[in-house]
Amino acid sequence: MISKQTIDKIFSTIRVEEIVGEYVQLKRAGSNFKGLSPFHDEKSPSFVVSPSKQIWKDFSTGKGGTAISFLMEIENFTYPEALRHAAKKYGIEIEEDQREFSEEAKNAQSERDILYKIHEIANEYFQNILWENEEGRSIGLSYFRERELKDEIIKKFQLGYSPEKKNAFTEFALNKGYSKEILEKSGLSIFPENSPSGIDRFRERVMFPIHSFSGRVLGFGARILKNNIKTAKYLNSPETEIYHKSNVLYGLNQSKQAISRKNICLLVEGYMDVISLHLSGIENVVASSGTSLTTEQIKLIKRLTENVTILFDGDNAGIKASFRSIDMLLTEGMNIRVLLFPEGDDPDSFARKHPQEYVEKFIENEAMDFIDFKAEILLKEAGNDPIKKAEAIRNIVKSVGFVQNALKREVYLKEVSNKFGLSEQSLFNELDIQKQITQNQTPKNLPKENIQPKLEIVPESVEQVDPIMFDLLKQENNLVNLMLNFGDVVLHRENEENEKYDITVIEEILHHFEEENYEFQLELNKIIIDSIKEGIQNEELRKGNFFVTFMDENITSKVVDAIMPLNDLENWASRNIFPPNYGDKISSQVEGDILIHKFRYIDYLIKKIGEDLPNQMNNETQYFESIRKITLLKQASMKLSEILGYSPIKGVYVKR
Repeated sequence: MISKQTIDKIFSTIRVEEIVGEYVQLKRAGSNFKGLSPFHDEKSPSFVVSPSKQIWKDFSTGKGGTAISFLMEIENFTYPEALRHAAKKYGIEIEEDQREFSEEAKNAQSERDILYKIHEIANEYFQNILWENEEGRSIGLSYFRERELKDEIIKKFQLGYSPEKKNAFTEFALNKGYSKEILEKSGLSIFPENSPSGIDRFRERVMFPIHSFSGRVLGFGARILKNNIKTAKYLNSPETEIYHKSNVLYGLNQSKQAISRKNICLLVEGYMDVISLHLSGIENVVASSGTSLTTEQIKLIKRLTENVTILFDGDNAGIKASFRSIDMLLTEGMNIRVLLFPEGDDPDSFARKHPQEYVEKFIENEAMDFIDFKAEILLKEAGNDPIKKAEAIRNIVKSVGFVQNALKREVYLKEVSNKFGLSEQSLFNELDIQKQITQNQTPKNLPKENIQPKLEIVPESVEQVDPIMFDLLKQENNLVNLMLNFGDVVLHRENEENEKYDITVIEEILHHFEEENYEFQLELNKIIIDSIKEGIQNEELRKGNFFVTFMDENITSKVVDAIMPLNDLENWASRNIFPPNYGDKISSQVEGDILIHKFRYIDYLIKKIGEDLPNQMNNETQYFESIRKITLLKQASMKLSEILGYSPIKGVYVKR
């Protein structure tokens, strides 16, 4: 178990904006950073990171917390895994508490954790074979060096080699204590009936580990080196609980910082394309690894940039199939350019032939927007055939229809109009037709009875909100939020004898709750208050930042809501508007909110006693005692309303 001292050191060292910034493209907004939610599709950024508070808040989903909780949310890390990942990033040595664990605790690892571990073991094994084993050096390492890869690049991408012996790794893993079942589920080994000792899936191949966004090994791609064997040149890991090829981009872990820094992603097809471009110094590149581009992969890129340049082989027969990828990228709001390399070249060979500066300028100068690219491909096929030419233009307009931004869409149509000498109106008409086809809209010539109504009548909710309870809960939350935000602020007060004294916000609000013998209506608030009381007994004032490190998701979410209010989404200063900040008048705010809470609590008590009156009709003493209490409470309520300047008729605080 990770020691408390190490956990404290991790939390005091890590920076939430740096960790989140590896997954989300953040832009400065006043004292905070903003970006698009990585958990929810949105067009306007509602994801806020506060460097001063070291927290994040996703207003689109309601999630929020610290850098560690972000890693847990986005990577499905356990708490210890997130801590270890952060510690590794910041070079913090992990200290373990030396404790004896029960057998039950030792066996409590999930299958998912074991799958991650066996892939880590396999990755180390294949690398060790490549560098330390004679077969690995003479075959695997020689192949990579023939491809002109330097040792540092081979190590950067953790390339390896799986030996010729049919069960070399399987035997190694079984000796390490891993079961046949987990080896089979990982896809690393196969256990057919005629080979009970197992067969390595990737034997006699060079290995390309496939990493998650954060760097964990999820699976492998493997290339066979012999040409006289009738089998697939490349072999990938099968789908497992941790590896879903549609959710992964090869090289993203090694390239994410360069993509974010340069604000553009180069998209290629193969592992060697990525590696060769890195070797030439161009690092903002990822590969779809031979699979069709998926929405999930596009969203991974969109966390870092909205700009994509697709790099194609000059003689790639699958270029037309790429049109689907272009439409998908446009649908996700990406800005696309496309580059065709000279015939006979691919990104790998071109990067090895030319220096970095030449390759960078070639990509920058030769990349076309998707309209020019599709026009070049389709019109070359159409020749002078007017029908085929019209079909090609229709295909281009169809792609324009996937552009989400209306202004961009109109600019693209103007470009098509100028390029082909067509009227803009005819192109807009064609766009409308393509939209109808795409969206499967009901044709106008269908009978009216077959047309589904566009609007649905939603029945009114029968659930009624109790206004008295609503007001009480609001004030209960307001006071708890003041404690979380400003708990250690010292207030200067005077008692009835005009004697001056100092008291913290936490102490003043706690005194109010205890004086009223207040029963908390919300369990989360009770947990927070009990922890604050415990802190005071230990001479410690516990405010917001103390609670965001709790591994109770409900507590963390509530506290982040409290210390990062909704108005943090707005950067008012950019509009020369400077509203008062929350807490500018903390002394009067605490005093006023306590009085309002008293007022609301009295309303609640009157209601509660009143509801019990019918049950006391047969007990005259008890009945009249309840009436007396209600009378006294109403008198107190009237005095408070005068102090507060509250109008029960208008429902507003006149003086506030």
